[in-house]
Amino acid sequence: MKVQKQIDIGDYRGQEGFIYDYQKLIQDVVIPYQYEILNDRVEGAEKSHAIQNFINAAKTLKGEPSDDGFYGMVFQDSDLAKWLEAAAFSLSACPNPELEVLVDEVVDIVAAAQDDDGYLNTFFTIKDQEKRWTNLLEAHELYCAGHMMEAAVAYHEAAGKDKLLQVMLKNVKHIYKHFVAEAAPGFPGHPEIELALMKMYRATKDPDCLELCRHFIDVRGVDADYFKKEADQRDWMVWGMEPGDGVYNQSHQPVRDQKDAVGHSVRAVYLYTGMADLASETGDESLIKACRTLWRSITDRRMYITGAIGSTGIGEAFTVDYDLPNDTVYGETCASIGLMFFASKMLELDVDGEYADVMERAFYNTVLAGMQLDGRRFFYVNPLEVIPGISGVAVTHKHDLPQRPAWYACACCPPNVARTVSSFGKYAYGGNDTTSYCHLYAAGEVHFHNGMEICCKTGYPYELKVDYDIFKGGKSLAIRIPQWSRTYAVTINDETVNAQKIKGYIYLMDLKDGDHISITLDDQIYRNYASSRVSADCGKTAFQRGPLVYCVEGADNGGDILSLAVKVDGAVKALAYDPKLLGGIVPIEIEGLRRKEQHSLYTTQKPEYEPCVIKAIPYYTWENRGLNEMRVWLPEK
Repeated sequence: MKVQKQIDIGDYRGQEGFIYDYQKLIQDVVIPYQYEILNDRVEGAEKSHAIQNFINAAKTLKGEPSDDGFYGMVFQDSDLAKWLEAAAFSLSACPNPELEVLVDEVVDIVAAAQDDDGYLNTFFTIKDQEKRWTNLLEAHELYCAGHMMEAAVAYHEAAGKDKLLQVMLKNVKHIYKHFVAEAAPGFPGHPEIELALMKMYRATKDPDCLELCRHFIDVRGVDADYFKKEADQRDWMVWGMEPGDGVYNQSHQPVRDQKDAVGHSVRAVYLYTGMADLASETGDESLIKACRTLWRSITDRRMYITGAIGSTGIGEAFTVDYDLPNDTVYGETCASIGLMFFASKMLELDVDGEYADVMERAFYNTVLAGMQLDGRRFFYVNPLEVIPGISGVAVTHKHDLPQRPAWYACACCPPNVARTVSSFGKYAYGGNDTTSYCHLYAAGEVHFHNGMEICCKTGYPYELKVDYDIFKGGKSLAIRIPQWSRTYAVTINDETVNAQKIKGYIYLMDLKDGDHISITLDDQIYRNYASSRVSADCGKTAFQRGPLVYCVEGADNGGDILSLAVKVDGAVKALAYDPKLLGGIVPIEIEGLRRKEQHSLYTTQKPEYEPCVIKAIPYYTWENRGLNEMRVWLPEK
């Protein structure tokens, strides 16, 4: 069914450029830093204890005292799983023998914590083994299993080692026996294992992986009261979640009947990714239709210009159509990562540039904003407007922090960023027997499954020119032209070609060894306007150059940005690339107006304005210069 599929992680090798620099940052700084965090060795950071939890679980299984028992969230295992996955992907992008030894040591620690029957979860192994599988609503057993499955597949793919893969296949067999062979009722409270099982299926070819994924998707929501019935059968809880709120975890209806993206936004897009992946594997038309409907719900009515999703901190959730507040948005980093996953799988159902456009929007804006430029501090929530003294302080804005913390008690986002950046090549490139696809722009060498080999060279996202050298041809190359690029030019061997877009892609046929392709994209700065149904953005505009959404920050504009407005017909220009500013950016200047200070809370006197120049920076770079006001959407006057 797949019209094209992602390349393997080892088939992309980055070279100098934006993505390569980020991948080096992940390996050189982020992965070692997060390893120290996971070992509780970073002073001032939230305690993790994730690695010690696995050590303690192994001791418990041997009947030995487990020192300090279990510490952390019920899903603490998943932090280590995502770190392992990030390290695996990083090893493929940038080989590092010392890191590989470290990963092998961690794999041994994880393997030792697995029970003889295949069960693997440190919370229940240490705290109460009799309660396994009795609280699917809250306890995240299947969620943690899914993340460790993803790590196992990644390490097998990157390093060719299968110890962790075999551990997790044994875990699959345990879960399959319980839920399928023995017909225990239930499905994940937090979807994730569905997409992981599809990865396990492709890595092992074991049909139980595919059947288990199909089972969890097919039974979800069929009994909309399942979690209430489950809660009635037990006398304990983790957080006291409302078991009757099926909307929150997307179990209010069978998945094929769901029309709107609802509930916890990360759970939603992880579920939709699993649905799309299963559909692309099996050709299930009812699932395909449901995925397309849910995609439209997100991207047409419930997504921010930065690719953030999840409008409220109450449940980290979607709300209703066009409810997109800027200062109280949740916009969890993990949610935009999940949106990338969903988009990539939709591309396997239909090569349509809109999916890659959203994938790019989410990555270059929200995902990258989730990590400080030095790789040592992280955002969980990604607001589009921050006012110190209100953001992170007022009861309505507690979740919208104005500065990145070093770590979190609930630390799902930091390792998620690391694994996504390290695996960028899988999202950038794909192919089938006849055609190689360039969905995103990433400098480096690419080997496609069909035998084609290319080298991409680009200074993207600041230099909007992309070059491809064909090392091994004989196939067609399809290159996405982003929707934001109103104009573009294509040359082959310096000869201009009239390449028409088909659903966002240009198709260059039967390329030969040694051919050189050059794509020049639109470098104009564009003003964006939201639908009039988005009340938070009425009368405002947001600026974008290439894939980058811009924001204004107090550091560049005299501290106060709330008094700023842009002139309706004012000039906007890109400044020269500044390698010393915020890691290297292209700032922009906007002709604007500054409102003169008003001392009273309200007045009948008409405000007065004076001309000014507003400086804007890419959104992903905000909050790297201390505490500042920040805004994406600016009043237009």
